[in-house]
Amino acid sequence: MSDGRVVVVGSANVDLVVAVPRHPAGGETILGGDLRRSPGGKGANQAVGAARAGGAETTFVGAVGRDESAELLFASLQRSGVRTDLVWRVDVPTGTALITVSPDGENAIVVAPGANSHLEVQQPQERRIAAADVVLAQLEVPVEVVLAAAAARRPGALLVLNAAPSRSLPDALWAAVDVLVVNEHEAADLSGPSGRAAGGGPEALAAGLLERVPAVVVTLGGAGSLVARRGQPAVRVPAFSVRAVDTTGAGDTYCGVLAAGLAQGRSLPDAARLAAAAGALAVTRRGAQEAVPAVAEVARLAASG
Repeated sequence: MSDGRVVVVGSANVDLVVAVPRHPAGGETILGGDLRRSPGGKGANQAVGAARAGGAETTFVGAVGRDESAELLFASLQRSGVRTDLVWRVDVPTGTALITVSPDGENAIVVAPGANSHLEVQQPQERRIAAADVVLAQLEVPVEVVLAAAAARRPGALLVLNAAPSRSLPDALWAAVDVLVVNEHEAADLSGPSGRAAGGGPEALAAGLLERVPAVVVTLGGAGSLVARRGQPAVRVPAFSVRAVDTTGAGDTYCGVLAAGLAQGRSLPDAARLAAAAGALAVTRRGAQEAVPAVAEVARLAASG
């Protein structure tokens, strides 16, 4: 099985994280713990997941400012073996995520996009994308950027879209997606009013989404994930039982490892099983990129189940 080549097109943020006894209600002020500052952003997190936990040759295409936050992100990506030569430097601040984490590991996040809103795909990025086996994107950058990345693929390369944060997708993007990765809330949003009203569970939501894309992965947190492909029975991939400390970035680790597995020639259910192991290990540690496990750890946990 080859190492595979993944290009991740997406966001890079610095995460400002504070532990809280509970998430505040509207208009409420509560006292939290010490503030932690760490590298994050869905795109950068997924690139680290693909390279470190998935073992694929990985390039990150993103945009950062000319500030200290950008240096923190570059250092983290490069330590993880991610190629950063195609990251844009722009004259606006690097993106920032404000995150609260409750004692059960659940988080609430607000993102100030900053430099992410200025990302572009030009000829150097197009050439690297054209050499990739899998292009992985999310929705913390402009949709036009995702469409440009999709158009730059070579024949046979896959576009994996993690449709988060949830938003309406143009028809051209629906037509470009090979594998859609969503949680249940995002699946319901993308299914429209009928999906939100149906209440039929992930299988029903996935069946509706398969009318628009060839394959769907619905992540279900502690209940694992559902892999659905046109013309084939849906497959439930169980979760690994772990004690969650911090769920920040765990879904991004999952997406990165899923993309790496597909780039290496694994089937979608097999790639989802490795992704589940990586995501489980990630929630046992604090932070986003710092919590991404090594590929050997992922292989050991996946083999134990």
